[in-house]
Amino acid sequence: MANDTLKGRTVAFLVASEGIEQVELTEPWKAVQEAGATPRLVSPEPGSVQAFHHLEAADTFDVDVTVGDASVEEFDALVLPGGVANPDALRTDDAAVALVRDFMSAGKPVAAICHAAWSLVEADCVRGKRLTSWPSLQTDIRNAGGTWVDEEVVVDGNLITSRNPDDLPAFTKTLVDALAGA
Repeated sequence: MANDTLKGRTVAFLVASEGIEQVELTEPWKAVQEAGATPRLVSPEPGSVQAFHHLEAADTFDVDVTVGDASVEEFDALVLPGGVANPDALRTDDAAVALVRDFMSAGKPVAAICHAAWSLVEADCVRGKRLTSWPSLQTDIRNAGGTWVDEEVVVDGNLITSRNPDDLPAFTKTLVDALAGA
């Protein structure tokens, strides 16, 4: 049931053109929408993006704004969905990396799940932070100066992280709570 807890807030969901783990996009999207916020899909290219159910193509989603036209000031939070290919592509896009860095610097909530921590590593945003991710990223996080832990959801300042789709209930609740307190 929709409410207006987050009415007037806008949340950026940053994704590449393909390889997004669909449930890691749609569940947080639904949670912020049901809380009254406006989710917006941000991507390096206009058009639509291809989501996946693990390795199988799933739905496509229309991009609302390109990274080049997005600014931190127009959003209250940033969500980074996972999928292996999604953050791997984003970390090679300078504007996407800069947007992640700008959100972290602004102190606005940044929520990353699964492989999305790669975008945080590339933006040099994990140094001194405690976070979680898909387990295969733990060496990358440690090498970037972060402390990797195996927990359902981790909050360190404005950073919210979770490991995988099984953590989505805790991840989305923590995201909505952070937005309500922001």
